[in-house]
Amino acid sequence: MNYTESLEYLNKLYGMLGYDLGLGRVEALMKSMGNPQDKAKIVHVAGTNGKGSICSMMTSILIASGYKVGTYTSPHLEKYNERITVNNKQISEEDFAKHMTLVKNKCAEIANEGVSQPTVFEVVTAAAFNYFAEKQVDYIVLEVGMGGRCDATNVIKKPEVSVIASISMDHMEYLGDTLAKIAYEKGGIVKENCPTVLISENKEVYDTIKQICKQKNSKLYYLSETGAKAVKQDIAGTVFDVKNEYLDYKNIKISLLGEYQLMNATETLLACKAMNDNGAKLSEKAVFDGLADAKWKGRMEIVEKEPFVLLDGAHNIDGITMLSKSLKKYFSDKQITLLIGILGDKEYKKMLEVIIPLASKVVFTEPHSNRKWHVEAVEGLVKKYDVEVHIEKDISKAYTLAKSITDKKNVVVCAGSLYLIGELYKLARASEGGII
Repeated sequence: MNYTESLEYLNKLYGMLGYDLGLGRVEALMKSMGNPQDKAKIVHVAGTNGKGSICSMMTSILIASGYKVGTYTSPHLEKYNERITVNNKQISEEDFAKHMTLVKNKCAEIANEGVSQPTVFEVVTAAAFNYFAEKQVDYIVLEVGMGGRCDATNVIKKPEVSVIASISMDHMEYLGDTLAKIAYEKGGIVKENCPTVLISENKEVYDTIKQICKQKNSKLYYLSETGAKAVKQDIAGTVFDVKNEYLDYKNIKISLLGEYQLMNATETLLACKAMNDNGAKLSEKAVFDGLADAKWKGRMEIVEKEPFVLLDGAHNIDGITMLSKSLKKYFSDKQITLLIGILGDKEYKKMLEVIIPLASKVVFTEPHSNRKWHVEAVEGLVKKYDVEVHIEKDISKAYTLAKSITDKKNVVVCAGSLYLIGELYKLARASEGGII
């Protein structure tokens, strides 16, 4: 297959299979490929929100430490290649097609043995592992797709550390309807005799992960509070100190924006400590340099000026709540135009209740997904807010509209769905002066 044919193959699989969690198919697939996932050290990251940021920070730190680092994240914003990188360079279209062709052929082989067709995520995960093995990476920074216990990435056997980022209510139809149930699924990445890192104020989450770690003889590095304090925080980045039972550092710089990045950075530091305690050699300088250099596309990212345009992949109630706190911090002196498009299976009423009061104008649009929340439902939900409302289904027109009704000294905030953010990223790149 060439690159276009590879994408057509994935789209066909998605239409046929959708989500189907479980490890049987991917274990058979990886075995047929010689288990390439076992050929590098792995940092495995699960969580509801924050896992992508932690992956970007860990990747940057490992690169600063002199290692060759494969990173696997999802979903992508613009193209599948974003999911698979080596030292932050995306897999080429030629390599993507090559490894996708190999995986497709292996899927046909295992089908002859009675194994059902792996899902899109399983196929891409297998291709990523094979690419990383070919490139002989030292480390793989591996982001869970959904949950953890039954996620395709959980085919790995012995990570250097399992990191569990912020846990909240999302994907309840697959993971359960309580935090304890969701934590149990996320905690499925905990492995025998491998350290685990968790920061959570929630007792249900802590008790669940603690019990799993006890069963697995996994040393748990746990904090209920980060002990992190911002020294300086603006749109240029954050400088912070952190002091807790594991860490004591001053004047740490991170470029990633967002109030919540203090917790993500602290959890990354905690993961580095767990790794060093188990024989890794991550110097303090490499850790600090890596944190300062880390970037994460489409998450609290300013892509245009005059007016500022901020893209953030806040797509659930926890993400929207964290975004709202950050907007109060960074843009308290500016009027906000909110451009939002939400999926219908999210808690959209609660999301709107949190974010709309911060805006003076709102533009509602629809993500390119059959799960989209239809904007016809807007009117009944926003009557109670003192806000100027615009409805534009077409994303490109909605983006142009949001910028046109916003004074140059103010800010357009775009959020609600990663499908939306991906489309807006393309539009920002096409704009004069966009993607700054």
